[in-house]
Formats: sequence, structure tokens, C-alpha cells
Amino acid sequence: MAANEQGLGPDLDWRDGVIPISRRFDDPYFSLNDGLAETRHVFLAGNDLPQRLCDGFQIAELGFGTGLNLLATQIAWAATGRPGTLRFTSFEAYPLEAADMARALAHFPQASAVAGEFLSAWAMGARCFDLPGIKVDIVIGDARQTLPAWQGRADAWFLDGFSPAKNPELWSPEIMAEVARHTAPGGSFATYTAAGHVRRALADAGFTVTRVPGHGRKRHMTTGTR
Repeated sequence: MAANEQGLGPDLDWRDGVIPISRRFDDPYFSLNDGLAETRHVFLAGNDLPQRLCDGFQIAELGFGTGLNLLATQIAWAATGRPGTLRFTSFEAYPLEAADMARALAHFPQASAVAGEFLSAWAMGARCFDLPGIKVDIVIGDARQTLPAWQGRADAWFLDGFSPAKNPELWSPEIMAEVARHTAPGGSFATYTAAGHVRRALADAGFTVTRVPGHGRKRHMTTGTR
């Protein structure tokens, strides 16, 4: 049973009718300053993607949200023209309904144009499904329990939970240690936040951590390698 079917799903407000805001965390699901551009700057470029993408490459993510990062990855992978299949695993405690995802993604015509297969699978309750060139597994539940149990190791992490100030549990030293434990040697992470305690936790977990220019009005973000 999905978390939202257990009464754990997010309550939403809509800013300007297009940007979903979580009432639980009082935080938007994507940047107010072009979320697709931010995804490409933070999570793709921050992990040196699509340059590193190849058959069997594993991406893992904390915070699935609207699925925007998955669709940006799908677009980037297709544009490379390379053969093979990526793996994309995301950990999400409060899954959105397909209708809310579709409403949010409509704000980004490039993402919305390729979202049909994903939204159809999601609406039918699938959490493991195939998209063109990508095997997708969305793990529903509290990452404090689901991430330690995961058997995979990521080549690249998208750390995209709600703000550390609003959702500190997802940025704890324990979770960052689990991220490191589930990262392949030479693997990377990228995140929009430059919060000092998050950077320290990632460094303590074994990453070489770098603060780099952020997207739009955000002065800094964080990347790193293991």
C-alpha cells in the first residue's frame, strides 16, 4: 500500500497555480526559478552528467517529488544516443498522486512531453517500471529504514529532499553515512543545499566535498566524490 493510501501523503498548496508546496514541510517541490533548469544545473551537471552516463549506470535519489529529476535524466540520456539501460532508484516517504505530478510537470513542456509513460505507470500503482533506456524503482517509506535495507550502490546521488531546515531527518549524519555506504568507489553526489552541517556530515562519511556556484538566486550548492 502506498504511503498516501495510509494517510501519509502530502498536503499541497499551489503557488501561482503551478508550483506545488508541501504543507507538511512548508517547502516547494522544485525551484521557484525554473525547476528544470535547476535540476540540470544541480543534479546533472553537479554529477558530471550526462558525460558519465553509460549502460548499467546507477543513479539514486533522496526525494522523488514530482519525478522532474527522473524525466530530466531520461531526456539527457536519450540525447546522448548511447546504447544501454540506466538504473534509477529514488526514496520517497510522501508520494504524490499522478494527477498532482501531471499538474506540476505541465509547467515544464520538455519534461511533460516525455512524462506520459511514467505518469501512466504511476497512476496504475506501479513503483517499479521501465521507461525508454531506464529501469526505475521508487522505494516508498521512511529513508531511515528503507535506505539501510537497499542492496544497491549508486554511481551518482541526487540529494533532493526538502530543505535541511524544514526536513532535518533526511539530512542527518546517519543518513549521509548511509548515502556514502551505498555509493560505488569513485561515485558522486550533488545537492542544492550548502548548509554547513550537511557538508560536514558528507565529509565525515567519506566524501571529498566541494562548494560550487548554485542555480539562480542560490549562491552555493554542494558536490562531492567518494
